[in-house]
Parts: sequence; C-alpha cells; structure tokens
Amino acid sequence: MPQTVLLAEDDRAIRHALQRALTLEGYQVTAVADGVEALAHAHRGRPDVLVLDVMMPGIDGLQVCRALRAEGDRTPILMLTALVETADRIAGLDAGADDYVVKPFDVEEVFARLRALLRRTSPVPAGAAPADVPKQPPAPERFVEAAGIRMDPQARRAWRGGRELELTRTEFELLELLVRNAGIVLDHSTIYDRIWGYDFGPGSKNLAVYVGYLRRKLDAPGAPQLIHTVRGVGYVLREN
Repeated sequence: MPQTVLLAEDDRAIRHALQRALTLEGYQVTAVADGVEALAHAHRGRPDVLVLDVMMPGIDGLQVCRALRAEGDRTPILMLTALVETADRIAGLDAGADDYVVKPFDVEEVFARLRALLRRTSPVPAGAAPADVPKQPPAPERFVEAAGIRMDPQARRAWRGGRELELTRTEFELLELLVRNAGIVLDHSTIYDRIWGYDFGPGSKNLAVYVGYLRRKLDAPGAPQLIHTVRGVGYVLREN
C-alpha cells in the first residue's frame, strides 16, 4: 500500500506542484488549502505523515500541530515555512513538529525528509531486518546514563538529575545518541545520518536549531552546559 500524505498549503501553485510531485514519487496524497480542512481530514483517517505550511489563514500550521499533539496524535509532521529566523523554527519544534523545510525548497529535499521521518516511525515486521536498519544486540540494561542524564529508551523518558525532560521524538533521539557517545565528538554528517538518515549538507541549520532547543530544555539556571560545540566539527556531551 502506498504511504499516505496529508498536505496543507494555502498557496495553490505550491500545493498543486507538491501534490503532483509526491504522487509521482508514489505517495497517496490528500491536499487541502487550510488548517481547518487539515484537522478534519486528520481526524477522519490518520495519514502516515503530515506536511503543513506554517502560514495559513485561519488556523495555521502551528495551531494544527499543537491541536494534534494535544490529542495525543504522534503522526510525524513536516513543516513548510518561509520564516528563516531561528526563533520561528523553534516555535515549530515547540509546537510538536518533527522537522521543517524552508521555502523556497528543492522537492528532493522534501522527499528525503519524508523518507527519514517515515523510516523512523514505520514498524519493522517481526523477524525482518531491512537493509537500512542495522541489527542491534539486546541492551543489557534498561537505562542509558551519562553526564547526569538518565534515559529510558523503551519508555521514551529522560531526566537530568531529578527533573524529567519533555522532549519531542527528534530531541529524544538526538539526546540518546549524544548520551550513548558521551565524551566523543560526533561530526555533523554522523549525526544527520543517524538521526535523519540523510546529510543535508554544510549549509543546513537544522541540526543547530535542534541542539539549541535541546540545550534550553537540558540546562537549568546555574547548571553547567552539557552539549558542547566543537567548531567546524560537531557536538559532544560532557559535563565540563
């Protein structure tokens, strides 16, 4: 069965062009022009992924995202935005979005981001081992710990000291990668490949935005910063 995409974009030209491109790529696409229609379609039948324009009349993409997350709907969401300021991107992540693409975008980048989101959320059939999913040995312990961070990957919960962290799916996966490799500098390409399944190149600010937002949730006032930037290389988790 083709994977289903709910696309909400008020610009008719962009909506039609993206709907056609996604259809040719093999997706089953429902395209709507505003947030009200997007919520109605999402409630009638859950798609595999949502693509939401941020700026729409009436109910915008951020409001759609917040409403679905408040209902407990964890369907992956890719935001389309013409806003390029870091604060605007953070607003999308804070609303519960999983990723974003800045307009004007290359349709191949949209395809790559959708593949990465769907790969991370699609269940693996029992006994199957897809080529792009490396086999992992059973974890000897339930909890992963480093630098004062404690994580429960099975329950998708994380704590710094006694404070539980409220993390999105991508934030959790990024933090888990850093915790499992505490003290090791991970370069940008490695992190992109492990978290998104695709290296978006040196010009992408996607990783920097997620790291910045994760720092805001990790670093309480007076507490030492845990995620350190190694300029020109990548990031490392350590206590000092």
